[in-house]
Amino acid sequence: MIGLVLVSHSADVVRGVTAMVTQAAPGVPVDGAGGLSGGRLGTDGLEIANALRRVLAANGREGVLVFLDLGSAAMAVDMALDELDPADRALVRMTEAPLVEGAVLAAVAAAGGAGLDTVTAAAERASTLPKLPRD
Repeated sequence: MIGLVLVSHSADVVRGVTAMVTQAAPGVPVDGAGGLSGGRLGTDGLEIANALRRVLAANGREGVLVFLDLGSAAMAVDMALDELDPADRALVRMTEAPLVEGAVLAAVAAAGGAGLDTVTAAAERASTLPKLPRD
């Protein structure tokens, strides 16, 4: 099963989105890294690397999709990827999908047994879904 890693500048955001994902798609491996020590905002490449390792260990190494809250988190993910073995790094993909909607849609697709390409596509469709009713 494809796993998800959530990266945010806020630990509270990671906890909240993780709760949504686990309720929408129980059993999908999800972990995250958010915030810095002392409750400060920021991202930590080593914490992200640890989250990636935990999800890789939990999902049978089928692949991991990484979500970001802000673009600057991509630098921390890049540092985290440098901490992984090349074989593990090859299983990880980042997406520009919206963090909340994308993670929920990706988790539902993963729970249905979809592969990494399909899970990524499900997440990225989230940016085009309307939030308000259309007339």
